[in-house]
Amino acid sequence: MRRKVLLVEDDPKIRGTVELYLQREGYDVAIADDGVRALEVARDVKPHLVLLDLMLPRMDGLEVCRALRANGDAAIIMVTARSTEDDKLTGLDLGADDYVTKPFSPRELMARIRAVLRRVADDDVIEVSGMVIDRAQREILVGGEAIGVTPTEYRLLETLARAAGRTFTRQELVERALGEDYDGLDRTVDVHIMNLRRKLGDAGKAIVTVFGVGYRFAK
Repeated sequence: MRRKVLLVEDDPKIRGTVELYLQREGYDVAIADDGVRALEVARDVKPHLVLLDLMLPRMDGLEVCRALRANGDAAIIMVTARSTEDDKLTGLDLGADDYVTKPFSPRELMARIRAVLRRVADDDVIEVSGMVIDRAQREILVGGEAIGVTPTEYRLLETLARAAGRTFTRQELVERALGEDYDGLDRTVDVHIMNLRRKLGDAGKAIVTVFGVGYRFAK
């Protein structure tokens, strides 16, 4: 299956060069030149990877990254002229998979894309803390036995397990598991976590409460 890449870049020269290299590498390429359009195209195309500039019209790249992470699991590589450590850490904290600073070599960028897509493919099955999370089948196995969970419970567990050791606030988990348009109480997460722990039995102890903040998955 040909991999789909969404290229989000407002500079026509850079956009044209990167699009040409992507096509030569065999990717299906979709284009957006501002942040709002990027989210619209992402919803329609469902890309495997998003190349995302930070400095965009209408909505900046960090906001786009936050929205993409709340509503999907496409890999994200941020491409930007910003090079400070704080900028990089902010992007990675929002869920970006990698970070490339302008000016860059198109060949290097293609290599980074291949590396990120390999990591995503390798991550289709997550084995951690005595359980298996099969992302392709959206199935959770404990001791070889399938555990029945709701879609929201599955998304919560997948989010936590993919970033084992990282603490998520309740609001971050609301955005990822319930969607950014959810306007209920973030304490709803507590109820879902309680149900998950009950269903997972001893394996559920891997979901650790970080008091006053949220939850993390033990490494």
